[in-house]
Amino acid sequence: MFFFVLVGSTSSSQAAPVSVGIVRSVSTDAYILRDKTPVAAKINMKVMVGDVVKTGPTGSIGLIFDDDTLVSMGPNSEFVVEDFHFNPSEKQLSFVLRLIQGTFSYLSGQISRLVPGAVRLETPDATIGMRGTHVLVKVEER
Repeated sequence: MFFFVLVGSTSSSQAAPVSVGIVRSVSTDAYILRDKTPVAAKINMKVMVGDVVKTGPTGSIGLIFDDDTLVSMGPNSEFVVEDFHFNPSEKQLSFVLRLIQGTFSYLSGQISRLVPGAVRLETPDATIGMRGTHVLVKVEER
C-alpha cells in the first residue's frame, strides 16, 4: 500500500510586484508612495505599477521605464503608474500614467513604437493617446 503526501505552500492570489522602471535622476523633495507609505526617491530605486510619484515645492525627478520611456516631473507634481506591460513576444504592451498635478515631460519608448495607441496619459480633464513622441504637459492644481 502506498501513501502520497502532497507538500506545497499556499500562495496569495496576487503576484508579487514587479519593477517596471527605475529612478534615473532625483533632486531633493521627491518620493514614491508605495502601499500608502512614502519613501524618499533615490537613484536606481525601482518603480512599480500602482506607485504614486510625487515632488514637493523644490523637487524634481526623472524616471526611465523598461521600454525606454523617459518621464520627468517638476516641482509640486504627482502621477500614478496605473498600468505597464512590456512583453513584446506575447504581444502584451500597455502603459498608462494618471497625471494628477504639476509639470511633466514624456518621451516615448518602445511600447508606443510597437503598438501606437497602447500608451495613455490621463489627466483630470482629458486623456492623451501617445503615438511615439515627446510631449510636455502641465496639469493645474484643483
